[in-house]
Amino acid sequence: MDVPGKKASQKLSSSLSRGGAEDFDIFCEICDRVDIRLPAFGYCVDCEEHLCQYCFNTHRRPKPLRHHQLLDKDHMPQKQKLNRSLKSSSCQQTGDLTKPCTKHTKEVIKFYCHDHNALICIVCVTLEHTPTSCHVDYIPDISGQIIDSIEFKETLKDIDKLTNKCSLVTSGLKQRVVKSTTSLKDAIAEIEIYRKAINKRFDELEKEVKDIAITIQHDNNEKMKTTKTTCNDINKSLQASIDTLNHLNVNKKNDQLFAELKRAQQLIQDNNNIISQLPTLNDIDEYIFEPNKGIKKVLQDDKSLGTLISKMLKQTTEPKNQGAVALKLSTPRDINAKSSSDKRDCWITGIAVSSQNQIYATDYPNKSIKMIDINSGAIKQLPLKSSPWDITMVSSDSLAITIPNRKTIQFISFSPDSITPKYKMKVDGDCCGISHHLGKLAVTFTEPAKLQIMDLKGNTENTVDKDFNGDHIFSYPGYITTNSHSIYVSDCDNDIVLRFNWQGEMIGLVGIGEPRGITLLHDGSLLVIDRNSQCIHRVSGDCKDSKAILEDADNPQAVCWCAETRTLCVSSLKCHSDDNYIKLYKMM
Repeated sequence: MDVPGKKASQKLSSSLSRGGAEDFDIFCEICDRVDIRLPAFGYCVDCEEHLCQYCFNTHRRPKPLRHHQLLDKDHMPQKQKLNRSLKSSSCQQTGDLTKPCTKHTKEVIKFYCHDHNALICIVCVTLEHTPTSCHVDYIPDISGQIIDSIEFKETLKDIDKLTNKCSLVTSGLKQRVVKSTTSLKDAIAEIEIYRKAINKRFDELEKEVKDIAITIQHDNNEKMKTTKTTCNDINKSLQASIDTLNHLNVNKKNDQLFAELKRAQQLIQDNNNIISQLPTLNDIDEYIFEPNKGIKKVLQDDKSLGTLISKMLKQTTEPKNQGAVALKLSTPRDINAKSSSDKRDCWITGIAVSSQNQIYATDYPNKSIKMIDINSGAIKQLPLKSSPWDITMVSSDSLAITIPNRKTIQFISFSPDSITPKYKMKVDGDCCGISHHLGKLAVTFTEPAKLQIMDLKGNTENTVDKDFNGDHIFSYPGYITTNSHSIYVSDCDNDIVLRFNWQGEMIGLVGIGEPRGITLLHDGSLLVIDRNSQCIHRVSGDCKDSKAILEDADNPQAVCWCAETRTLCVSSLKCHSDDNYIKLYKMM
């Protein structure tokens, strides 16, 4: 094997040897790694290696090596640190290493970087993983104890665990799909029974609802098919890895076994990530058919025959109104929302809270999403290219954020340790308020002023902007919140909070002075920020009753209620440093 760019001169050709351990007392250690034996011409003090004439003359050409101290042949150490017999043995074993480098495909992987947990080639060592920056070892020098090692056994155990996890995911999802399919068939049967009692005009509407059921069933089957295929592929790759590992272990192939173990560990990590993205039991619902109670209204508007909803989330009756009842709240606790990287004071325009004691906030002037630990106050920040406005929980590990100036809804994934962007969804206006419920997004727009109901892929199901007389309903709909029965929108220019059903019909309103942030309580009532009177109102779910429950709130802006922790979060807009704090209240 030739070293790229290196040719032995005629003067040295007689001295060049391949694999001979006794040719020279002192030889070039760099060339020796690629199975070429050349006499030492000098020594690098920083690398602690003897070099041949070519390596000596070119050693300081790469920028990271320019400061290295070189000693010529007369001043170099006359003994090598490595045991020659061990070096020769290692040299002979390099034939076991045949996998090409992913970056430099003409080079073979023969080194391991401990700092980056990477299998690398000689070019990688020279250009990226230099001895001064990384801890790099020659694989034959460190693979001697890998046969039947603890690392080998633990890797096999991890593969077994991953295989079992695939089996559990597949079997559990299969059972849920069967139940969901059965429930959808029952729902379709109910649709047909219900259909016989109404006018023929419902034929087309019946087909639409059936298509929804068929689509859901198709999606379930696709999820099952995808999951099964993915898990089968993972199992095949894992089994192939097991076979290779066992073969190399039995045949005492130290070098290959070490490399394959590292690949197996990476394979485990990659496949764990793949499995985490597969559908779970929570992604498959059972359904029943819920007829539309307003039959006469349906006949007039041709809205829908009914709705397919998840059994576990179905509410049979609306919650009892609690609008006029006062709340007992604790003394507020201030949580600092300003991070060390912020260039401006905060303006928290949107808040979401998880049951894991994490606050997720949109910081408009600092163009960022912040994850704030309620207990420790630690802040993790995701910078954005444009200012975000509002935020909503989409699932147990994802959020959706409106970015008005970009006409974009940004989806975010989060964990206790990180917050990362997922995908973006373009919309047809300056999106402002956002709320998620049962796989649907309700979004308000300020330009043009409207309310849209859409799915998580951005397909619009309903748009609300005018009343029956053709007049515009909204002026500046800044915030929104939702439950199974209603959509509530605060319009700060019109000084009202409006209530809609999911068909887009307005079914109530209440006057509030310059309403801003809005959030639902566990009993179906809602809290609305009143910027005009500097307080927070509790409004009944039917929007017929309201009562100020928190006065002197000092320019409140955004509000969020967490039912699991019984915590109320309120941000302020006061144009000074107090904006940097979110107030936390506990319900007494």
